[in-house]
Amino acid sequence: MGLISDLLTLPLAPVRGTVWVLEQVVHAAEEEYYDPEPVRARLAQLEQDLNNGLIDAEEFDRREDELLDRLDEIEEYRQNARQAP
Repeated sequence: MGLISDLLTLPLAPVRGTVWVLEQVVHAAEEEYYDPEPVRARLAQLEQDLNNGLIDAEEFDRREDELLDRLDEIEEYRQNARQAP
């Protein structure tokens, strides 16, 4: 039965290939978007900017909160990804 179904669905092979490629692109984009390292690097740079007087404490607090929220979002995504089958 496997051979017959393979032959009958052969015209759909390009579609399956396209779907596979799109799934790989989405996966790569998600991995890049949910990578915590760039956010951590921005936090470190933000602290340097504060220490060097390039930004004030209010600006630091505002931007730090945004970056920490982003890290929380990344952690939540990664936990959900580990739990998914």
